[in-house]
Amino acid sequence: MSFNVKMNVEGDTATLRLIGELDGRSAPELNDLVVQAVGQQVAKLVLLLDELTYMSSAGVRCLIFAHQKLPRDSEITLVGTSEEVAETIRMTGFDRSIVMQ
Repeated sequence: MSFNVKMNVEGDTATLRLIGELDGRSAPELNDLVVQAVGQQVAKLVLLLDELTYMSSAGVRCLIFAHQKLPRDSEITLVGTSEEVAETIRMTGFDRSIVMQ
């Protein structure tokens, strides 16, 4: 399956819609957008995951990368996380560093 990500920045919030499968092949594309968002001085990163069907450990590393790149008091929010993707995130313990809705 393929992967697609679209970003919209409004004010200090970057919203990214992830579609498909986030794995080792697609992770660099997400990391590139995170770098772009940080360059625009965002304080909040919202990831819309309702159309994300799979996240590998490379996807979790993308979330960690985003957490490291954003300013210290920034917030990462995951919206529409499927149970499978949420379980992958919980297994790493990273769910304690982000907000999952």
